[in-house]
Amino acid sequence: MYVCGGYIPELKTERLLLRKLMRKDSKEIYTIWSDPKVTAYMNISAMHSVQEAEDMIDLLDQASRTEDGFRYAIILQESGAVIGSCGFNYWQLQGAFRGEIGYELASIHWRKGYMTEALRALLQYGFETMGLNRIEALVDPRNTASQQLLHALSFQCEGLLRQLHYTSTGYKDMQMHSILFEEWKYK
Repeated sequence: MYVCGGYIPELKTERLLLRKLMRKDSKEIYTIWSDPKVTAYMNISAMHSVQEAEDMIDLLDQASRTEDGFRYAIILQESGAVIGSCGFNYWQLQGAFRGEIGYELASIHWRKGYMTEALRALLQYGFETMGLNRIEALVDPRNTASQQLLHALSFQCEGLLRQLHYTSTGYKDMQMHSILFEEWKYK
């Protein structure tokens, strides 16, 4: 059985380093999480201060210590810049063996293949190290770029979950996308 206990190993790809999101990343993360283009389809409003980013990073760190989720900083190996984050919002290792991923990327880095690269590494970790059988992603139906990203990674859209989340603008529908271990293994 997979145990995190707050330890999140680094993952490397051709261009990226994925490592535990830390407080020292708060200024760069704030820049990303305060961009309305980035947060338009997220379940959080754009942040208004670095302190809000620090508080969110602390919350995500606590989640990793209690086995409730974990978050990676996505870092360009070439420059060391934090350009986004990704991770597991939750996982279930008994019965269903499933987890849900979340991710976001600085808008200046969209359409460069970075998130595809990061999520491939995250999916491999989820299936091969954590032992998950199913990985899910919830996507705002208006977010066609995220839908295309997941489709390119062999996720299937399973349907619409009506009024799943409540935000400051009201109830929000979400699409459920998933990939199974057997689909990942044989793709």
